[in-house]
Amino acid sequence: MPLRNLDTCFSPALYEPELHKGSIVVIIDVLRASSAICTAFHNGVSAIIPVAGVEEAREYKKKGYLVAAERDGFILDFADFGNSPFNFTAEKVRGKTIVYSTTNGTGIIKLASSAYRIAIGSFLNFTAMIRWLLSQDKDVVLFCAGWKNRFNLEDSVCAGAYAKALLDSSSYSTICDSTLAAADLWSSAASDLRGYLEKCAQRSRLRSKGLDDCIDFCLTMDFTDKIPVIKNGILVNNI
Repeated sequence: MPLRNLDTCFSPALYEPELHKGSIVVIIDVLRASSAICTAFHNGVSAIIPVAGVEEAREYKKKGYLVAAERDGFILDFADFGNSPFNFTAEKVRGKTIVYSTTNGTGIIKLASSAYRIAIGSFLNFTAMIRWLLSQDKDVVLFCAGWKNRFNLEDSVCAGAYAKALLDSSSYSTICDSTLAAADLWSSAASDLRGYLEKCAQRSRLRSKGLDDCIDFCLTMDFTDKIPVIKNGILVNNI
């Protein structure tokens, strides 16, 4: 079987949808959207409707949906809760459909909508995601949510962990410098991930707002085996 191609995109500003129509795109937003989504499915959420805009989220709330929505870390005034993974407890989400809107993560789902498949990746579902990707005969793009169209460290390091695992499997190859750079970042961070990411900007943003209680959790490997994927515009568990 020919080797599949592995690309990495460090920012939504760099994403080229026309190049990735046949690929599986793994969206990575470690602090905190992709970690929260994986946690929600682990705790039994039925489906998540991702929306990019505040007004769209507000309209869903008027229709009676449970809404998780934040901007710059702060819960929006009409939302039921924000995007900390600790909000998505089994008591709140089991069996429910939730509308979800965040500063960075949910907007890029629409940007990648022409891809063959969109999946949500994190450290929390790392091994399950690697196994699933290896079972697919598709090229892969690791798509970092970044921060407001800028590069960020935590998503790039996580992408590097995925990149190294996929390249080490001998099923993938790359001529993408971003993939190689991400893998190098992971090599630097792997022995002390928490310590390495202490310097990242989002860590400082969350700390300044008192929202950094979930960082250790978000950096936990293999908390869940759930693989959230987009089907017909809605996030569901890949079964």
